[in-house]
Amino acid sequence: MPFGEQPAYLRVAGDLRQKIVDGVLPPHTRLPSQARIREEYGVSDTVALEARKVLMAEGLVEGRSGSGTYVREQPVPRRIARVGFHAVGGCTPFRQEQTDERVRGTWESSSEQEAASSAVAGRLRIPPGGRVMRTRYLFRAEGEPAMLSTSWEPLDVTGRTPVMLPEEGPLAGRGVVERMAAIDVVVDNVIEEVGARAALAEEAMALGGVPGHAVLVISRTYFAGGRPVETADIVTLADRYRVAYHLPVK
Repeated sequence: MPFGEQPAYLRVAGDLRQKIVDGVLPPHTRLPSQARIREEYGVSDTVALEARKVLMAEGLVEGRSGSGTYVREQPVPRRIARVGFHAVGGCTPFRQEQTDERVRGTWESSSEQEAASSAVAGRLRIPPGGRVMRTRYLFRAEGEPAMLSTSWEPLDVTGRTPVMLPEEGPLAGRGVVERMAAIDVVVDNVIEEVGARAALAEEAMALGGVPGHAVLVISRTYFAGGRPVETADIVTLADRYRVAYHLPVK
């Protein structure tokens, strides 16, 4: 194949993609059948099938059992605002993850002690297998699933203190900064890394997406005097949200 020449299935997928983008195939319209694609583009059944697979992988179309393949309605991306760590003052877990004050939200959570995996231990700078409190969150914005978060806190910092369980006790539902301050641990820095990967099936189900579609992953760690005191992975659907950072000029 000459350099720069696309395989037939990508050329077909590209033409169908453009029709979707231009509105020739609007949302909820049935995608041309495999036989129709074969006839219209003069390609084989295999090429037609692969082209449809490309559009499904890109999240542009979805299969409906017993009905066919339809153009998906593309969501208008919302913003997740990030401004770093919060000073003491009543920051909730939802506000910790979404600092846009115009967005109202709630959360569900569950906590459990576990042995830190090697990856979590590395982020918290504790020995592998060290005891941590793992808390899983599902955040809803305006009633709709928006973000998943899994956080880990080393129990040699919070164990046997009133804030050992993030969602129980006198500071239940407060953010990391305020909870740590209550046990004389002063959070003074936070580092976030943003990446992307394919959604796990359970993540897509919880967020209302499609397995395999891209998610944004914000890996965050809070520090107190250079020591990690909490680390978390925040996951959201990449086609529904954009991460906006407010960076102060010094």
